[in-house]
Amino acid sequence: MNRPLPFDPIARAAQLWEDRIGPSATMAAVTGVMRVQQIVQSAVDGALKPHGLTFARYEALVLLSFARRGALPMRVMGERLQLHPTSVTNIVDRLEKDGLVKRVPHPTDRRTTLVEITDDGHARLEEATKAVTSIDFGLVGLTPKQTEQLSELLTKVRKATGDFMG
Repeated sequence: MNRPLPFDPIARAAQLWEDRIGPSATMAAVTGVMRVQQIVQSAVDGALKPHGLTFARYEALVLLSFARRGALPMRVMGERLQLHPTSVTNIVDRLEKDGLVKRVPHPTDRRTTLVEITDDGHARLEEATKAVTSIDFGLVGLTPKQTEQLSELLTKVRKATGDFMG
C-alpha cells in the first residue's frame, strides 16, 4: 500500500472541477465510489487469494451453498450472478478443475446440466468466508448503520438503472 496523501485528492479534484467546469457533487461521488471499489476489491482479493479463489468464484460457491440442493443450472447461476453465460462457464470450469464443484445431469431435463458444490467446495467456502468476514469485506470505517445506509443508497442507483426490478 502506498503512503497516504496529506490531502484528499478527490476533494481537491472536486474543487478544481467546481472552479473550472461547474457543480462537482456527482463527479466527486462517482470518483469516491470508484476509489472505494478499488480499495474493497484489493482487500477481498487479498483475503481470498490464499484460498485459491477470486471474488467471482467465491460468489458462485456462495450461491450454490444457498441453493436448497446445493446445485443449480448454469443458466440460473448466470441470472443470479448477473453474468454472461461465457463468464459462468469459465468460473465453473475453474471451480470444477479445483474439485470444488461438479457438473451433474439434471434429474428430469436431459438438456440441462446442474452445477453442484462438492464437500471440498463447502470446506473451501467456509474458510474463505472466515477470511473475508474477518476483514469486513474490506469495507472499513463505517458504523453498522452507515453500512446499511450505503447499501440502501447503492441499491437505489442499481434499481434506477434497471439492474433489477422490484
